[in-house]
Amino acid sequence: MQSLYALRRPHLPIACAPNGWGHRMNLTGKHALVTGGGGGIGAAIAIELAKAGADVTITGRSLGRLDSIARTSPRLFPVQMDVANEDSVRDGVQAAIGARGPVAICVANAGIAEGGAFARTSLATWRKTMATNLDGAFLTIQACLGSLNDGDWGRVIAISSIAGVRGLKGAVPYTVSKHGMIGLVRGLSEEYIGGNVTFNAICPGYVETDIVRNQAPVIARRMNMTEDEATAYLAKGNRHRTLLQVDEIATAALWLCDEGSRSVNGQCIQISGGQV
Repeated sequence: MQSLYALRRPHLPIACAPNGWGHRMNLTGKHALVTGGGGGIGAAIAIELAKAGADVTITGRSLGRLDSIARTSPRLFPVQMDVANEDSVRDGVQAAIGARGPVAICVANAGIAEGGAFARTSLATWRKTMATNLDGAFLTIQACLGSLNDGDWGRVIAISSIAGVRGLKGAVPYTVSKHGMIGLVRGLSEEYIGGNVTFNAICPGYVETDIVRNQAPVIARRMNMTEDEATAYLAKGNRHRTLLQVDEIATAALWLCDEGSRSVNGQCIQISGGQV
């Protein structure tokens, strides 16, 4: 039997790699919209899309934070928008379309995370989580898809979580909302199958962002530990026991926009240092 080593392709320099291996992605002329673009994962994705040539609308509630990110690239454009408010989403997306054209790349990233025991979770907290994480994704994706014509190229990426593929103790509303985002992507992938738009979810584990940093003192108080111990405790939620960095999520999102990923559709891509 031929060995696996013998079956490997030889290393080829980029210049002679077959089928475009190693090509630099070019998204020039594509308009992308990223919610929650004022920091963390959203900002990292927006910056990578801009580097690839896309004109990127970044949205969020804090115009100051958006302006700060937008100053890093002439291809980044801030639009103040609250994904939990339907009128704000419709108006914000329409303004972006009017300025930069149809949204070919939609990244539904905006989200909140509030922990607590289920028995003490209020209906207000439940509804706030659903309105931002799930309703916000629904409204954003629907508004962006409305700018495309039949046959247009497009990519829809929802930033879910490992909480979308398994239960997360102490965060039931968050878990449900992230499961819902995966259901949304899978349903859309079937409804639009055969066209030129793909729908996928990225499911990160614990990423070193404000959401995780803000959870550390809460966990520290609840579990009687230091904030450093709480951060290490969160990192253990990833299989390799290390907090993820935002560039890992941004790289996955950029790959989903590549022509080589055109048959990746209806998938939830887990990034957590191992199997969930």
